[in-house]
Amino acid sequence: MLRRVLLYLSEAGWAKAVVTKMGAARRVALRFVAGESLDDALRASRELNEKGLLVTLDYLGESVNRAEDTQAVVATYTSLIEQIASQKVRAGVSLKLTHLGLDIAEDLCITNLRTVLTSAQEHDIPATVDMESSHYTDDTLRIVRTMRYEYGFTNLQTVIQSYLRRSEDDMRALASEGASIRLVKGAYLENPKIAFPEKSDVDANFVKLAEIFLGADDADTGDGDSDESTFLAIASHDENMIAAALAFIEKNNVPSHRYEFQMLYGIRTARQAELVQGGHAMRVYVPFGSSWYAYFMRRLAERPANLTFFLRSLFRR
Repeated sequence: MLRRVLLYLSEAGWAKAVVTKMGAARRVALRFVAGESLDDALRASRELNEKGLLVTLDYLGESVNRAEDTQAVVATYTSLIEQIASQKVRAGVSLKLTHLGLDIAEDLCITNLRTVLTSAQEHDIPATVDMESSHYTDDTLRIVRTMRYEYGFTNLQTVIQSYLRRSEDDMRALASEGASIRLVKGAYLENPKIAFPEKSDVDANFVKLAEIFLGADDADTGDGDSDESTFLAIASHDENMIAAALAFIEKNNVPSHRYEFQMLYGIRTARQAELVQGGHAMRVYVPFGSSWYAYFMRRLAERPANLTFFLRSLFRR
């Protein structure tokens, strides 16, 4: 119930107006957000690189209502990509289709996405199209497939959420295509008819989906040859999920080029370092920007300890 309340508040305009005026909220948000500027994001990324960690950078923001507003988003991403390349930061970028104008017009979104992906591919920088609520799942997968197979962007991955009942079918199809996937549990308020309401079911599906994907053969090109391997980003802070993935990887001799672990900025930093020391690729999802409210509220919904930390901060002088 608490999780559902917090997820509701993440989308409520009146709650955003209240929380973003609270200095304590901004202070706590900076535990999970690298800062508001591009320089803040790059500085945090370099610090993580020095510890052996990879990075994906997310310019915070979701649905925009005016086409002209998407141009600032595209400009920020292209500038970010250029600076990643020039500073030799080991980082990729993550982006949301609604941030690029999907709610305005699909053609606008595709044009903007192609601009960002072209810049990323020219600099050999990986890009991830994040998954939003289930309302966007079909559109997101269709657009990613268009970018990959019609426009030839090979530096692209997208996200599958284990709390959706449909995800097993999606995962099997994507594995057969040789796709690159970031697997997460999911952090939006969804109808129980389409999403597992119980955490135990979400967890069990996460493990199942990871094993389906890691156990998949290379993509078949149609002529009997394989041209690339499926790649899975195992994105979870849950030790049970991490342990299950590690056990499957060891038992099945999954090669290191087939997977990496991912966690959010500011969460379980010691465990991140342990995975690197164990010889596993570990990538940190680093958000930045002034539109931190929705992201922050979803982080509170994920872990009660985050909410406790926030409430204590309200009374800290």
